[in-house]
Amino acid sequence: MKKQDTLYQLLFTALSLYLIFLMLRYPALSLEYASTGLTLWFTKMVPTLLPFMILSGIMIRMNLTERFVGLLHPLLHRIYGTSRNGSYTIIMGFLCGFPMGARIVGELYEQHKLSREESALLLSFCNNIGPIYFLSYVVPTLGIDRPGRPFLLMYGIPLLYGFLLMRIRPWMTRKVSSCENHPEARSLQARQPGSCSLLAAIDASVMSGLTGIARLGGYMVFFNLLTIVFQPFQHVNTNILNIYRCLLEITSGIDCSGRSINYAILILLPFGGFSCIAQTYSMIRQTDLSLRPYVYHKTVQTAVTAACYLLLYLHC
Repeated sequence: MKKQDTLYQLLFTALSLYLIFLMLRYPALSLEYASTGLTLWFTKMVPTLLPFMILSGIMIRMNLTERFVGLLHPLLHRIYGTSRNGSYTIIMGFLCGFPMGARIVGELYEQHKLSREESALLLSFCNNIGPIYFLSYVVPTLGIDRPGRPFLLMYGIPLLYGFLLMRIRPWMTRKVSSCENHPEARSLQARQPGSCSLLAAIDASVMSGLTGIARLGGYMVFFNLLTIVFQPFQHVNTNILNIYRCLLEITSGIDCSGRSINYAILILLPFGGFSCIAQTYSMIRQTDLSLRPYVYHKTVQTAVTAACYLLLYLHC
């Protein structure tokens, strides 16, 4: 066994023992944090994500995704160089919100409807906080009177980042083409499974959606519980604790912070927190797609967002 592996094992063993001690030391607080994560999952994520998971799963299994993007694909292909299923990923990823972008990429890649190269590039910018979540939860919680500029930065930065990323690698547009005669396109089509019947697609999509949403709930409970780590250190600044909560689990972090660290929350939204990273992993774990590039691209987008807000703050 490598020394690095041994060090990791010792570190996580110590952290686990520390968490167990804190849960026994503060049982009521542990229950409160876990309950908060479970409540937010049930009231926010299940009603907003599960229907999209099921509907998207049905469309993928019935081979309807390419028809769905018929009108917008020519424009998206011209801008991003995507295949039809790549265009579908961009549309649904931005409309449905996190972690649907990663889920759609994972499902389409598993079904051989996206190449590995296109899947990896799409994953880097199509997995974001959803506009419904942003406008219905983030904006009122933070008390933002004029959400136009934050909304534009929230979604304009990943869209522009995706454009630059896709066009910086021009070979990508040659390998993934919507042209039926293209060798890569023919190879993908040859490996695609046949279309399911409606009832079979619904049944498979419901089961897959329930499994996926249950995993997300587990991640929300676990990462929300990690808030207890700093409980023995009461002298820690409240704003630092709130930023730590947002880095762990963005929804509960926003709920706890209220309007105390608005700029920090708006900057951290593109990153999504460690819970979001773990949830993204759960969406692509059945594939050979790597999580490391995803984390790198999210970090870069967060840094760009921070720079934009700093410029706006200095300008004002």
